[in-house]
Amino acid sequence: MSVGYRLLLLAGLVVAAVVVVTPTFIAAPKWWPWQQPVRLGLDLQGGTHLLYQVQIEQAIDNHVERIAREIERELRDAKIGAATVERVDRSVHVKLANRDKRSEARRLLEERFANVLETRESAAPDAPDLSMALVEREVVRIRDGVVDQALNVIRNRIDEFGVVEPTLQAQGEDQIVVQLPGIQDPQRAKDLIGRTAQLEFRLIAEGPNVGTVQAPGPGVQVLPGLADGGGRTQYLVEKRTIMTGDAVTNATPMQSTSMDGMAVNFELDGRGAKLFGDATTQNVGRRLAIILDGYVQSAPQIREPITGGSGQITGRFNFKEAQDLANVLRNGALPAPLTLQEERTVGPSLGQDSIRMGTTSFVVGSALVWLFMAIYYRGGGVITDIALLLNVLFLVGAFALGGLTLTLPGIAGLVLTVGMAVDANILILERMREELRLGKTARAAIEAGYDRAWSAILDSNVTLFLSGLIMLQFGTGPVRGFAVTMLVGILTTLVTAVFATRVMYDWLVTSRRIATVSV
Repeated sequence: MSVGYRLLLLAGLVVAAVVVVTPTFIAAPKWWPWQQPVRLGLDLQGGTHLLYQVQIEQAIDNHVERIAREIERELRDAKIGAATVERVDRSVHVKLANRDKRSEARRLLEERFANVLETRESAAPDAPDLSMALVEREVVRIRDGVVDQALNVIRNRIDEFGVVEPTLQAQGEDQIVVQLPGIQDPQRAKDLIGRTAQLEFRLIAEGPNVGTVQAPGPGVQVLPGLADGGGRTQYLVEKRTIMTGDAVTNATPMQSTSMDGMAVNFELDGRGAKLFGDATTQNVGRRLAIILDGYVQSAPQIREPITGGSGQITGRFNFKEAQDLANVLRNGALPAPLTLQEERTVGPSLGQDSIRMGTTSFVVGSALVWLFMAIYYRGGGVITDIALLLNVLFLVGAFALGGLTLTLPGIAGLVLTVGMAVDANILILERMREELRLGKTARAAIEAGYDRAWSAILDSNVTLFLSGLIMLQFGTGPVRGFAVTMLVGILTTLVTAVFATRVMYDWLVTSRRIATVSV
């Protein structure tokens, strides 16, 4: 490629870099082709760092509990009926209303749940009619997938919460790191992230065997809740769950029509609409408890069958509470509870101090390098200094263009990049000096300098690049931030230290017809 074309290519790269970097330093006008500034990490922008532990064992228990409710439903639909269906550790124990149907019930459950449960026999006199345990491969599947499921749910909740450029990643086997740059309400974010959002629909218990709050009857559970007239109360509800929140397809906040405050309207999928319709048809006149995370939000009376596949949750919510509840219902429940292990908050002023100190260290360090190069290598040093400026410009431009996050360790990586770029150019300049001492012409010295230095430059940068990949793969937090900057800096160094400076030298030899090289 001729010198002219290479100059045009270099000029195009510089213009493109200036375009994408400009919004980072000044407010770009609306007609500017690039509007996204460089993303700043938590340590520079301020915000909240949260470390959660996923309760995987609880996820397994929840899964067995859901299977128990499905078994109860299957037996009821098959006209077999069960007196009780209970979860005991990772097993489901079934006592039939009619023991003569034991073989029929066993065949049905082994057919429907063959992939997740295995039947166990017991000769004990008080043993249940049927006992089915969760198979080991299903336990492994839940363990392997629960953290990924939790990540997806949290990501969807945060996206609707409006946090700009959050960072979410798994750490270890059961931990999740959440970083929320620039967040102004960390407590609300924690409430939103950590909310399990287990939605259940159950009937308020009725009949002679209900018992009392102090001594509930069989198949009855005491749950706290919101009273109809306000305040708190306790409800006796059936343990049998009619439907869970996984059938909810959409939820929206709106003004409550039955009480003060906001409410949440929800819509159900086809399966949920049928379950809800059947349950309300069979229980007209009874009260239905709408339970969220073990708390009865409301217990309206079923006045008529509800077959439209929609309903409303009331609870005297304010607007933010209703908005957050609709958010978590839309995006699904967490597969397991989260335990907050660590919380760190970085204030905006501390972030600005970090930027100022990081920028100062970069400017001072870079200025000393540029001054040394200009004095020691004269004209060659000036060309190197221009290449260093381009290197920084291209690196920051790559961050803006790629949506990468610049952190405080990233600024340290930026300083390292300048040092690596100088090292590459020093190798080239020293080789040029040797060739000039041998009496070669400027063109021959330039060509030999680049040819002889290339292998050493390539080896050192490949070694650093591999080290950076290892840090990126296995490091966390600051280590990853440093690694990202170093990896991008290696690529921009090769472009500027080898390509850009060679274009400048070739232009000087071709257009200015210099007789020697000032090194």
